Amino acid sequence: MNIMKKLDGLDVIFRKAAPIEKSAYPGLNERSYVLEKGSVHLEGGMPLKSDIRVDQDVEVAMRDGVKLRVDVYRPTEEGQYPVIMGWSPYGKRGSVITNGGFGHPTRMDVPLEWEDGINKFEGPNPGYWVAHGYVVLAPDSRGIFHSEGDVHAWGRQEPEDEYDLIEWAGQQPWSNGKVGLTGNSMLAMSQWFVAAKHPPHLAAIAPWEGACDIYRDTSCRGGIPEMLFSNGIFSRLCGNGLLEDIPAMTAAHPLLDDYWRTKIAPVETINVPAYVVAAWTNLLHTEGTFRGWMSMASKDKWLRVHNTHEWTDYYTPAHVDDLRRFFDRYLKDIDNGWEATPRVRLCVFDPGNGDVINRSEAEFPLKRQVVKPLYLGLEKGSPVLLTQPQAEQAKVSYDVHAKEGVSFTIKFDELTELTGYFNLKLWVEAEGNDDIDLFAFVRKRDCDGKIRECPVVTERTHIGPNGRLRVSLRATDPERSSLLQPWMDFNKPMKLRPGEIVPVEIGFWPYGIRWQPGETLELIVTGTDLLVRPEFPQIPPIPTINKGRHVIHFGGDYDSKLLTPYIPGA
Repeated sequence: MNIMKKLDGLDVIFRKAAPIEKSAYPGLNERSYVLEKGSVHLEGGMPLKSDIRVDQDVEVAMRDGVKLRVDVYRPTEEGQYPVIMGWSPYGKRGSVITNGGFGHPTRMDVPLEWEDGINKFEGPNPGYWVAHGYVVLAPDSRGIFHSEGDVHAWGRQEPEDEYDLIEWAGQQPWSNGKVGLTGNSMLAMSQWFVAAKHPPHLAAIAPWEGACDIYRDTSCRGGIPEMLFSNGIFSRLCGNGLLEDIPAMTAAHPLLDDYWRTKIAPVETINVPAYVVAAWTNLLHTEGTFRGWMSMASKDKWLRVHNTHEWTDYYTPAHVDDLRRFFDRYLKDIDNGWEATPRVRLCVFDPGNGDVINRSEAEFPLKRQVVKPLYLGLEKGSPVLLTQPQAEQAKVSYDVHAKEGVSFTIKFDELTELTGYFNLKLWVEAEGNDDIDLFAFVRKRDCDGKIRECPVVTERTHIGPNGRLRVSLRATDPERSSLLQPWMDFNKPMKLRPGEIVPVEIGFWPYGIRWQPGETLELIVTGTDLLVRPEFPQIPPIPTINKGRHVIHFGGDYDSKLLTPYIPGA
């Protein structure tokens, strides 16, 4: 049952959180004890590397008096240690969301021995960090399990709570006064929001793939609402109170209005040192992670872009060690040479051949990129991509129920790397409808014409660079747009009239991919989302408003083209 509440002057839909009884939560039990070195807390998992003192279900009061419950993992030796924390609503113990609980066979290639079993989902292993002289905080956020209050999603309340917990941690007798934030996905998203509030004891952040604008990055990418995945996540959150209903608010607020503006992190104000990790293939976080890194004001910031899955990358032992070097530098003031780390390290896909791994760069997007247009055209009646626009006007159309719509191809005769943002400029028309949900994808075919998708983990692939747009929300902000990155406000619907042909720009999320000589770039324009979530391949494509036929116009006055970020000399 939906319940309407006033939240910062806005009407917000809440619903009952899932009952605690449906989870594996072991119950409230405030106590302190020691976990012994060598003990194992996950079958097949990482043995603890040291003794750990656990202060369980510690009560911490927020500024409004609401009390949260926090588990504290710290060395048994007395002293003052830096603190790291992962904030999320997934639960610190007994979460219904665990790396092994999604039902897929590979765990996204995360071996059991990379986790110690007492870590939060998508969070740090206390067994590793305590052994290296850190305190690890694992909170149940507001409304989760026996933390009081209702569950809020980003906005004002959640980062205020995280701010208060950071300040509490920074003043404890076992703390050296410096707090760092770590974690993947939801635990990364929260970092953008709280770091923008500048808690005095926050010394560094490490967002590992996290969206920072909930409307643009997750709920309504391209202006097209998505509720299947978000409902699956939020329906799992357990507590005694209410839950901010993001899926219901997505349905009720399809435009970027005052509600969604509260869900945009002011990342440009962040000034603490940051180690940011991104992937080209993340269906939720790719664009927000890059936008956060590029926009933040921090002078000490690093970006690493990997070529696998977020969980796999986060728990890879070499990457955990790399993160510890960063935290050692900024939470322990150890002069370990971290500053010599390349500011940007990129992986670039080359499916069917061999990926480029951790190439050092000075910036992103790359200053040496050359914007190369590929024009939509026809050759012998077949759709192709051309290096020069064709003079004759032409058009192609497809039924909206055709899964792959229409495709345009070009074969490269030399090594071609496209790394950065893409922008697809189209002239489109709707037959039998007043709006269009457009999806566009770039994928690779090898010299034999075989499709080569980008591998993520075992038996999971990603099609390639992609973008989407609800055409009625095509208006761009010229002051914030650039050649490869159109900026949509998503608040000015302009429906299509019968026979009207309109220009649109579909900004792709950034990507890095190569074609070898003789391989083919294929551009697909369709009315169906072809992306498949690697963790949840059973989730169907998102519903659309499509009906009738979509018509793509090109040639002559219709300069439909794909603008690509070509990297010379790659």
